Amino acid sequence: MTNSSPATAILVIDMQNDTILADGAYANTGAAENATAQDVVANVAALIETAHATHTPVFYSRIVVHPQPGLSGDNAPIFRMLAPDTFRIGSWGAEIVDELSPTATDVVLDRTRMSVFNGTAIDNMLRNLGITNLVVAGAWTNMAVEHTIRDAADYGYTVSVVSDATSSLNAEWQHAALAFALTNIAAITDTESARAALNA
Repeated sequence: MTNSSPATAILVIDMQNDTILADGAYANTGAAENATAQDVVANVAALIETAHATHTPVFYSRIVVHPQPGLSGDNAPIFRMLAPDTFRIGSWGAEIVDELSPTATDVVLDRTRMSVFNGTAIDNMLRNLGITNLVVAGAWTNMAVEHTIRDAADYGYTVSVVSDATSSLNAEWQHAALAFALTNIAAITDTESARAALNA
């Protein structure tokens, strides 16, 4: 077993039942189909397995909707899309999928905004650990993943996005995020390459 650089952390975004499963709230948008096509659960699981083996910190973030109306905001269509019946805190839909259940050493951060850097303490936590490189996986690529990566770059982190460990509402959105929106913000990698880098 090798030890990866302490300068790297893994961030897994919104791998929740409502986000990616066929029984989830957004299955009819194409999200479940794209997650299956990307084999996203298995690829994220492989990435996390290597992170644990190399003592690389793993952060999860979930988007949640609180019972009190209005807490998540309705200033943009995406926030109206999330409420009021999806990602309810404490519900099955808000939970991280069983195959990716966090361990006791992983950090789970809840938020109500798109970016993990907006509404959580992740920046302080990463800096306390001396993290400078962030490897990002999860869903949806063109929404929370993209928002988070842009913020991470603005905060000074070097970011990689794992192309086959991310998924979106459909292949078109996935392609738009990885082939256009993120190309000048993050390095585009894949699960095999990201695991090899952790083991290096």
